[in-house]
Amino acid sequence: MNAQASLFLKLAALALLACLPLSGESFYVELVSKTLVLAIFAMSLDLLVGFTGLVSFGHAAYFGVAAYAVAQLSPKYEAASLWFVLPASVGLSALVALFVGLFVLRTKGIYFIMVTLAFAQLAFFVFHDTPLGGGSDGIYLNVKPTAEIAGWVPFDLDNQQHLYYFILAMLVAVYAFLSRILQSPFGRVLVGIKSNEHRMQSMGYITFRYKLAAFALAGGLGGIAGFLYAVVFGFVTPELLSWHQSGNVLLMVILGGMGNLVGAIAGAFLFTGMQEVFATWTKHWQLVMGSVIVAAVLFLPGGLAAIPGRIKRSLQGGGSHE
Repeated sequence: MNAQASLFLKLAALALLACLPLSGESFYVELVSKTLVLAIFAMSLDLLVGFTGLVSFGHAAYFGVAAYAVAQLSPKYEAASLWFVLPASVGLSALVALFVGLFVLRTKGIYFIMVTLAFAQLAFFVFHDTPLGGGSDGIYLNVKPTAEIAGWVPFDLDNQQHLYYFILAMLVAVYAFLSRILQSPFGRVLVGIKSNEHRMQSMGYITFRYKLAAFALAGGLGGIAGFLYAVVFGFVTPELLSWHQSGNVLLMVILGGMGNLVGAIAGAFLFTGMQEVFATWTKHWQLVMGSVIVAAVLFLPGGLAAIPGRIKRSLQGGGSHE
């Protein structure tokens, strides 16, 4: 697929998403809002898994930390300032990721995966077993943050349409930011580390610093998703930090195609769509979904992002026989 066709499809998809609230279907607006949040979450993990080669199984920790930060920093019966709680929650999740990265990045392979999981479970139990996180019941966010600036309110997060467009704008901003980062020298070093870390070290790059920066950045971007999740649903629970939440977002990245930001977004939509559809079919929907995911990994190893390339090769192959 050439660049012009790719750009056209991206703009068409964005236009379609922008028109969704005009349908007046509040259920689908909320569902797509949730999916857009998960798409941001998936892109943040793809920076590690798909571009840097770091398979983290504890990425939900930064998602949950940011969500809890929103609830903890917001007054119980008053609206907190969006311009304070958003950067504060994202900054906190990035700081936690930086701290964790200092330890986990000293390991490799299966040990790295298990240590990231261990830190995530540690964070889970901190919020589950202490008053800090309200125990298993979690904490409610009674009032959504306000975007007020010196008496002027540019948008209202209590309005479903305004909230939807805010989330969509954040998705576009994260996508544009990551695209720019990955095209920069920093991003090219990350791709080089994934391809051959020893070679990058022999060229003089201190790869630990690059991986740590990527780890903290991914944690901060995951924090954006956690912030938005708390605002959309109005409550947070320790389950947001659990290992299966990390597993779900990893599956989104795999389904969409690792190392492809659009694929991560598509994977989030596919994963959420399958959940909704299969849940209406049978009470054993998780079994059906698991079977579909296994089949997708076996027969479409490159994920959704690999489909255009396969179609192109198939057409070229078909044309060569004529």
